[in-house]
Amino acid sequence: MADEYDDMDEDIAALEDNPAEEAIEETAIIAESDENILALAADTPIYRLRLPYANETFLAIYLGELLHCGRKVLVPTRYGKDLAQIIGPVQRKGSQVFSEVVRIERPASRDDLEKAAYNKHQEEHAFIVCKEKIDYFKLDMKLVSVHYLLEEPKIIFFFTAENRVDFRDLVKDLVGIFKMRIELRQIGVRDEARIVGGLGVCGRAYCCHAVSDKLKPVSIKMAKDQNLSLNSMKISGPCGRLLCCLSYEHIFYSEQRKLIPQEGNKVSYENTLWKVIEVNVVSGTVVISNEDGRQLHFPAAQFEKVVGRWQVKAQ
Repeated sequence: MADEYDDMDEDIAALEDNPAEEAIEETAIIAESDENILALAADTPIYRLRLPYANETFLAIYLGELLHCGRKVLVPTRYGKDLAQIIGPVQRKGSQVFSEVVRIERPASRDDLEKAAYNKHQEEHAFIVCKEKIDYFKLDMKLVSVHYLLEEPKIIFFFTAENRVDFRDLVKDLVGIFKMRIELRQIGVRDEARIVGGLGVCGRAYCCHAVSDKLKPVSIKMAKDQNLSLNSMKISGPCGRLLCCLSYEHIFYSEQRKLIPQEGNKVSYENTLWKVIEVNVVSGTVVISNEDGRQLHFPAAQFEKVVGRWQVKAQ
């Protein structure tokens, strides 16, 4: 029986984010110097942009005409000069300073859009060629997507792998075929889900794809604090990691648990000590039990802490 529980702990632990794996991705965004940012006028519009092929967002400024949502612009990115789409303007709070901002070069022209459409067609061919080469060299890696940069002769291949991969021979072959710079970029499984997208168990689009591209660490403790079953099938997403929504809701649970007694706490009621056996943060109810086996249900608001001890408020 002990071996069975040990195996379960290992399965659950495997769902947590691996810092080493997530460190594969480099720091995003090419940042302007602080001096340039501080020199911006208070009314200079700041836009949030999105890279469609990587589903990443970042901030940018443009000193020309006002740009509307959905417009494509040419901007320097961490991958190279490329097209990005404007999501919308960013509301500035007082004297807020942004440390990571790029400058939009210009709105996309018709030629830019036509070239991007042509590149999209080329990417489908490059994806097939790269997959064939991966199989030929028997590399333990999974190709996720391919992207041609607009303003630079470079192709980026995004892939996932459990370990580091020696792809030098693969790169040589790809350079010989496409006659341009080749970049193979290893990403984590969460990043793959962010790029590809899909529907989660809730029936909605993946949080990492549709809500935010800023992936936050998720831990088993968050699931425990929310009284969730530690069944790996129920608390993990299609990417094989813990559900992103656990981190969004954890703040609510953390704040609410400070206001009510927790499981195992002793509570004074009718001059007798009772034990808290169940807490439901969502419904706001607490169940206490006495030595004689009696159980009582109380609203969470009926508890108060006096001199470091919990008690049921007198009615």
